[in-house]
Amino acid sequence: QMRESGIPVVVIDSARSLETTGELIRDVADALGVSEAGEELAERTDAEVAAITAEIAAIAPEGDDRLRIAFLYVRGGSGIYYLFGGESGSGALIDALGGRDVATEIGWTGMRPVTDEGLIAMQPDLLLVMTKGLESTGGVDGLLEAQPAIAQTPAGENRRVVDMADSEILSFGPM
Repeated sequence: QMRESGIPVVVIDSARSLETTGELIRDVADALGVSEAGEELAERTDAEVAAITAEIAAIAPEGDDRLRIAFLYVRGGSGIYYLFGGESGSGALIDALGGRDVATEIGWTGMRPVTDEGLIAMQPDLLLVMTKGLESTGGVDGLLEAQPAIAQTPAGENRRVVDMADSEILSFGPM
């Protein structure tokens, strides 16, 4: 309907990964008519991503020694606790951090409500959450209180919960 009414419409691939970040920048810049600036930004971003990825690879354990990471989408005030699995975008981030995406390893795809059994079976070493989500639970203590099964995982036992800015965690950078 938008096209039919004369409004220009550009469709951008919704898949997000570190490998396609430069391509996404170029696509948006082309759509806005600033291809040259987009190319410069894409090249700079790709170089920064490569440098940081190499830095992580130099210090992260390899193979089976990599941390088992689970990504939780948390909105404590609403009682919403989801585990992101394959095809959700979180796996690419976890891989880039040098970790193992435990949800994908057990075959979870998309977003699914967290269950005590699922968390305990996964035994993640680290939980990755959005900053505002963690705040909504009252921090790590509130998260452990709201989801007691987390305390029965290495992540909970060691209080290994890492939060990242909501606007950056799944968008692979500032929006």
